Amino acid sequence: MARPIKRLKAEPEVVEELRRRSRARTSMVRDRQRAEIILLRLEGVSVAEIAVRLETTAKRVSMWSKRFETRGLAGLEEAAGRGRKPSIPAKKIDRIVTEVTRPPKGRHTGVSHSTVQRVWSKNDLKPHATRTFKLSNDTDFENKFWDVIGLYLDPLANALVLCCDEKSQCQALERSQPGLPLGPGHPRTMTHDCRRHGTTTLFAALDYLEGKLITRTEQRHTHVEWLRFLKQIDRETPKGLELHLIADNYATHKHPKVKAWPAKRPRFNMHFTPTSSSWLNMIERFFADLTEDVIRSGSFASVKELIDDLNAYLAKRNANPQPYKWTAKGEAILAKISRARAALDKAEAA
Repeated sequence: MARPIKRLKAEPEVVEELRRRSRARTSMVRDRQRAEIILLRLEGVSVAEIAVRLETTAKRVSMWSKRFETRGLAGLEEAAGRGRKPSIPAKKIDRIVTEVTRPPKGRHTGVSHSTVQRVWSKNDLKPHATRTFKLSNDTDFENKFWDVIGLYLDPLANALVLCCDEKSQCQALERSQPGLPLGPGHPRTMTHDCRRHGTTTLFAALDYLEGKLITRTEQRHTHVEWLRFLKQIDRETPKGLELHLIADNYATHKHPKVKAWPAKRPRFNMHFTPTSSSWLNMIERFFADLTEDVIRSGSFASVKELIDDLNAYLAKRNANPQPYKWTAKGEAILAKISRARAALDKAEAA
């Protein structure tokens, strides 16, 4: 009789960190492999099977499994004392790490450029990169947060969940010269200069479950055009279904005339994202694809050309709908926001 396979156990946050490591493009290959080993062991896969899947040895799989079982994530780190001894004094390394966080960025430590790069990499410092962010100051953030993602995680029966917004300032830019297509050894090209022929605004409502879109283009994006779009949604959706519309806090969405119109139609239910939290609205994911596939990569001699290309793209999407699925766990997002807020408070207090 075969010996039963021992299955490792871990807390949800540890599993999430292992998944992050296994997907991270900037991680070392060995770190990704160790994370993949533990994830498979958590699923109950045998040592021998993991060795075959990951093209490694059973001895290595067993070693990292034991280290994780006894020490957790810390057991997956490289043991101290292995490899060549460091030739750079610890004080100089500390100076490189410290000075990168304030001007000048470690340029005067008396070591080579490549040494500085290695120290930065080892300490996960990226002085060339900047990430934008903004924490919501909405006093009712958590309630609005769960209200919105609850529609994603547990869609209502006999109802449509529509993610709505407008993409304003879609520019009809005409490149000064034709670009070259993508090919072996060179990327796709486009000129840096262009002629501007005007803008249009795209109003869109994304059916969360099916991925189909209700859209219209307008020259402006005031409450008048938004109300016209709501009436279009009313016409183009089955009358027997409740409508749950997710929208952000743009002023046109809360104009008195706009608020009065759905109030008279019981099937319309508005769900507003917290302030500064448009990332909760899945329509933004579609707008990112639209920008990359049509607006940014195109060259348009007029606004009409841009609108024609937009309509062609939208018709193609509706012929083959591609729904976006919310997979992130709400608790993990709130924990991340809490850590960011604590870090921001600490930085402001410093």
